[in-house]
Amino acid sequence: MGLILKRWVLGWTFAFMTFFGPSVFAGEVTVAVASNFLSPFKQLIPVFQKQSGHTVRTVSGSTGKLYAQILHGAPFEVFLAADSERPRLLEKSGQAVTATRFTYAQGKIVLWSADPRRIPTDGKSILHRRNFKHLALANPKTAPYGKAAYTTLIRLNLWESISPALVQGENIGQTFQFVATGNAEVGFVALSQVLDPRLKIQGSRWIVPEHLYEAIDQDAVLLTRGKSQPAARALLQFLKSDTARKMIRSYGYGLK
Repeated sequence: MGLILKRWVLGWTFAFMTFFGPSVFAGEVTVAVASNFLSPFKQLIPVFQKQSGHTVRTVSGSTGKLYAQILHGAPFEVFLAADSERPRLLEKSGQAVTATRFTYAQGKIVLWSADPRRIPTDGKSILHRRNFKHLALANPKTAPYGKAAYTTLIRLNLWESISPALVQGENIGQTFQFVATGNAEVGFVALSQVLDPRLKIQGSRWIVPEHLYEAIDQDAVLLTRGKSQPAARALLQFLKSDTARKMIRSYGYGLK
């Protein structure tokens, strides 16, 4: 009798899930997203929500500021950082779940201008000539892409001479806006921003050689608030899928 009852329950559960779909068991996950990855992530969200039935809320900003908010108790369940250091520190401090961290993308920086004739093939030449009034970059202290831009200028021996022309954005999103609106003639932004298919301004660009800055390994991690959240774990698993990786690669990111 017990075996018959068990089979009946299993059969009913399968039929229930088939009829009503995953939305019956859907949850919501709140994700802290580094500014450079916000646009690609917005393209990934509908695919994830359709596949899983879960919903996603996003909060975006510089990795440093998001990290500080997490330390102060912000209600995030997943952190998509623009570096590997902050997620590692969160694991170490017990505010992220051990063994859930992985690199979801490898970022690249580009010197970009909204002016299609501004930047020549060799972008170093415009930096040496100072053929601009303002050069934008993200805050090196809080934004990994800003740190990469700073390192590039240091390795080109240009930091001190070019400093008077610098305009600093709070994050890479604001930095991009400085250049797109012409408030800065050129700027160091994320390659993913320039390759965004929704961008109407093509401009001109120089992809910075990767030997001029440290690798930008962007890590995802499950935060302790999301430890018992199926939606949070499902999202991290989705980011490892072939579908997600293909979309991430299309924005110019490298993949491990």
